Amino acid sequence: MSDVSEMIVTRWWWIRHAPVVDAKLGKLSGQFDIDVDLSDAESFASLAAKLPKKSPGGALWITSNLKRTRQTAEALWAAGAERTEPLVEPAFAEQAFGAWTLKTWTDIGALDDAETLAFWNDPAAVAPPSSDEYGTESFKDVCTRVGARLEDLTAAYAGRDIVCVAHAGSIRAAVAHALGLTAEQALALDVKNTSLTRLDHIGHGADGLRVKRGGSWRVVGLNII
Repeated sequence: MSDVSEMIVTRWWWIRHAPVVDAKLGKLSGQFDIDVDLSDAESFASLAAKLPKKSPGGALWITSNLKRTRQTAEALWAAGAERTEPLVEPAFAEQAFGAWTLKTWTDIGALDDAETLAFWNDPAAVAPPSSDEYGTESFKDVCTRVGARLEDLTAAYAGRDIVCVAHAGSIRAAVAHALGLTAEQALALDVKNTSLTRLDHIGHGADGLRVKRGGSWRVVGLNII
């Protein structure tokens, strides 16, 4: 019996969380668990209207393990998005900034130690200095963990709509994976708060019974407001 392959499209709806409280201060939140500002009801209503409704099998929702993504999801459900209890996925958390957590880029620019200088020479591959309180990782590390989990979940939920409320860093990493960008190239992407980024994965199944690894990605839209 020969295999008859069919095209299976998995649609990822990536949303960056709402602005954090006191966002104008410009501090690096990283993996610090901070609240978001939910006052912009118009933005939530506009975004909720763009999300899938009554999709086949129902949309799978995902948040990171940081509360700003769950708070944003709650605001979207209140604004009319279809509610479903989300899968909590630590692999889609923001980059860990170590000792630089809650510092501004101005603060960091004023530092003159060897670790900071190494970072500025290669900001994609070098991790910020570590601290006892916060972990640290490079943006390349973020790309590795996001890309691996993106492939796992795409295979596990093939053919579904997947709404993922995440962070600027993890969304950049997802786009980099889809386009085959380097981490350095992905750092040039600007991901705005409460914006939508759409990625489709086109894979193939055998007689509709299983999903094969591989396939291809396409970018449908970036920073849709």
